[in-house]
Amino acid sequence: MNTPLSRRDFLRRSAVASASVAALTSFPSILRAAGANDRLVVGVMGLGRGMAHIEGFLSVPNVEIGYVCDVDERRIAEGIKAVEKRQTSRAVRGVRDFRRILEDRSVDILSIAAPNFWHAPASILACSAGKHVYVEKPGSHNAREAELIVAAARKHKRKVQMGNQRRSTPAVIEAIDKLRSGAIGKLRYARCWYDATRGTIGRGKNTPIPAWLDWGLWQGPAPERPYKDNLVHYNWHWLWHYGGGELANNGVHAIDIARWGLGVDYPARVTCNGARYHFIDDQETPDTTLVTYDYGKVGIHWDSSSCLPRKNEAHPFVAFYGDAGTLALGGGATYQIFDLNGKEIYSAKDRFSDVPHFTNLADAIRNGAVLNSDIADAQKSSLISHLGNIAWRTGRTLDINQETGRILHDQKAMRLWKREYRRGWEPKV
Repeated sequence: MNTPLSRRDFLRRSAVASASVAALTSFPSILRAAGANDRLVVGVMGLGRGMAHIEGFLSVPNVEIGYVCDVDERRIAEGIKAVEKRQTSRAVRGVRDFRRILEDRSVDILSIAAPNFWHAPASILACSAGKHVYVEKPGSHNAREAELIVAAARKHKRKVQMGNQRRSTPAVIEAIDKLRSGAIGKLRYARCWYDATRGTIGRGKNTPIPAWLDWGLWQGPAPERPYKDNLVHYNWHWLWHYGGGELANNGVHAIDIARWGLGVDYPARVTCNGARYHFIDDQETPDTTLVTYDYGKVGIHWDSSSCLPRKNEAHPFVAFYGDAGTLALGGGATYQIFDLNGKEIYSAKDRFSDVPHFTNLADAIRNGAVLNSDIADAQKSSLISHLGNIAWRTGRTLDINQETGRILHDQKAMRLWKREYRRGWEPKV
């Protein structure tokens, strides 16, 4: 196995370059001195979902992909091919270790589509190297990382956008504006659903590490475990060591919209019920979940059925309830408004696209546009998702400080606030 450099070793060997970058990041105007129309260079980390990052960024004017990165060498070849189909102005490089991207001062943005446990550690290193960041949701593996990634963005004055793309979707923005203008009266509640047809992940075996995979670098900041053949590239989501289950996978999208629409931050109380009902396998996270977030005057709940589609029930993605009716958002870029009798009084439909979200980040870097999903606000939604998972894992109702999002008077629950790291990979701000 190829054991990667630890974070400590990397920073030691890059001391001269890091010092130069640090000097520049003290004066962010120097980095963007070329004006509003200058070129932006992106390195993409993780070439599963990252293939959509390539497509999205190359749809933004005057943006180039400088690097593609994955610990799976097969994916590197696929990423290079995808870039070369659309980009002729610049040669793209393929690397296994994203830290090679951070060493290149010509790169402006690290775009992170690696597993959840990489999101905050990679973002923090990128910010400290003077890079702006696009990071997929949830942006943090645990609650403490939600705090650290925000602190890093602020300390280094970097633009960090989280990948909850509906924040930049015109139809969804319009729907939230309708709520603000009183289209369904005083708001009382929001309900969120996620229904899917996931199968079993089976029982993994400790087999030899495939030749195409750098298993040590895949694990990165997560404490070392033996390779199992049912984790890469997706089923890690369902083990607490690596992921946060469906709540941190899809729940954060819906909860973010609900919180946005209701105009709230942290709840006062959190409860979560559910279990792994459908299969006996390696999955640790529940496949059926109901989380309730009580804000006192309003509330949010998220209802997930990962292994049973419930197609006859035709759930919206998020529904808002007010004194004068309901606004229901579909999973993409559609919404409907109903009166109290259930009669549709308005509807809108648009084409869903990731591109506006990538464009918004580019505009923020070039000319100071406001990020639609700035990491400080985005991590409120992620932290709320982490709180739901903590409530489920402890079997407790959590009382929350509504100013900070921290759990009150529960030491057992607070033990799940953070995680252990592989030596040398502890995120530091």
